Amino acid sequence: MATEFSVREIPFSRSGAWFGLSPVVGLARYAQDVHVVSHRNGMHAVLSLVSSRPAEIVADPAVLTWRSGESWIQAVFSAPDTLRISGNGLGMRIAAAERTLTPFTGTYFFVEPTGGAVFTSYETGHRFRVTVLSGQSRDLGVQELATADRAVVLGEEPWEVVIEEFTTARAPFRRDTGFTDEVTAVREEFGRFVDAVAPSRAPAAELACYVIWSATVAPAGFVTRPAVLMSKHWMDKVWSWDHCFNALALAPGAPELAWHQFQVVFDHQDAQGALPDSITHSEVLRNFVKPPIHGWTLGRLRERLAGGLPDPELAYRRLSAWTSFWLDRRRAPGRPLPYYEHGNDSGWDNSTVFGEERLVESADLAAFLVLQMKELAVLGAEIGDGTPWGERADEMLSALLEELWDGTRFVSRGVTSGKLRATASLLDLMPVVLGEHLPREIFDRLCDGIAEHLTDVGPATELPSSPFYEADGYWRGPVWAPATVLIEDGLRRGGAVDLAGEVSARFRATCEKSGFAENFDALTGQGLRDRAYTWTAAAYLLLSAGDIASAAGSPAPTS
Repeated sequence: MATEFSVREIPFSRSGAWFGLSPVVGLARYAQDVHVVSHRNGMHAVLSLVSSRPAEIVADPAVLTWRSGESWIQAVFSAPDTLRISGNGLGMRIAAAERTLTPFTGTYFFVEPTGGAVFTSYETGHRFRVTVLSGQSRDLGVQELATADRAVVLGEEPWEVVIEEFTTARAPFRRDTGFTDEVTAVREEFGRFVDAVAPSRAPAAELACYVIWSATVAPAGFVTRPAVLMSKHWMDKVWSWDHCFNALALAPGAPELAWHQFQVVFDHQDAQGALPDSITHSEVLRNFVKPPIHGWTLGRLRERLAGGLPDPELAYRRLSAWTSFWLDRRRAPGRPLPYYEHGNDSGWDNSTVFGEERLVESADLAAFLVLQMKELAVLGAEIGDGTPWGERADEMLSALLEELWDGTRFVSRGVTSGKLRATASLLDLMPVVLGEHLPREIFDRLCDGIAEHLTDVGPATELPSSPFYEADGYWRGPVWAPATVLIEDGLRRGGAVDLAGEVSARFRATCEKSGFAENFDALTGQGLRDRAYTWTAAAYLLLSAGDIASAAGSPAPTS
């Protein structure tokens, strides 16, 4: 039996589509009924789909079903831009989600001479055409702007319609295959994806694969490649570190798609070498950056991609520019360590590390750059570039230990004040990602700190005993996927295999119980915020596979 899920938790969509079906119509905003929701130019509810009687709604990766007794409606994506809906004994009203407020905004409705009912969506820049393939429709409304009723209404006799997304014109729909055949084709396509990406079939692997597969969009707008959005709920962007985890999860089974995930953000690298904060269909945001975990990612991709990196020279050139941005543009005069300008740069937006000052030399940043420069040294040797990245990595590691290790723990330094500050944030422990490159005593101290943060759910981002802890405090308490994966990898490479296994097991159990939320309450495990987050699904697949790091045989930390 196919995995079933609630569309309140996970939107119903398919790979390549820019729209889906969901009652989630905005930032943490839920409608009573299912809507066609587009992610072009932001998140916009375009059409409402209302059954003629109250119905139970359930989805699996191929079909969304409304059921009332023996009566039903089913929907399937026959193509990324085409949705077929069939009903028997249960009618449906397909209407514009919102009224037109002015002659220039909202949704304009008209009936084509060939019979299709077209809803033109100003906000998305696209049209959605409803064509009745069988059965009778009524109450098509009128074609004036700002009218109250713009709908296609299907009765309770057997019927079928198709909803097509397009720009300015599209040929009339031709029904070449039956509805059941379309369902079979989608089920088989998704099954092949699962077989490739999650052959071990961990307990929640199929659902994790669906979250990633269904959140994938075709190239459009600023999205230059097939890309996995973080969600087809309101977190419908690609952020410049989230994409790394999706790339890693996809690498063994879908290597071409994985490489696209890694490169899609680098396609927007600026002249200074900086990556944008995020990209989506219609915007590229540059007011912040994200942490440089990309060297770490390339090292893991090298292990997970059959045949190694597809284009080492491109990877080297882009990674070199990204590293130089931090070394040249984000170090205060005379200082050896780089700084974040805001918590958002770190990815840990409101971490207590940034509670007193925004410009902060943080130990995690230096640690990531050490790994990044070590990866550049490997790439440089491969392509014949002699830049001394290995020496620079060693210099950065020495500076990190000299400047931010106080003898018992890592601290951060305010750039303006020069003040050293220790916190109860897990961010201060993230240099554990250095694994085997750390002195043994320091690594062991970090392991003790990780164990202190570890709840039954996973590593809490703020100690629960801290006065700043908040159950739903974003990076001030909840458990997050990226921190968990980075910590698990560093622990394994450093030789703390048992602790790494415990971190992995607790996080995976949380996903199996609470799904793939953006983050989780560190004490209860309740899923928080966006409930269909792809980097969480990716983390589950990575940890389930058990090969995120070359743990077995990894060298122990130096003494």
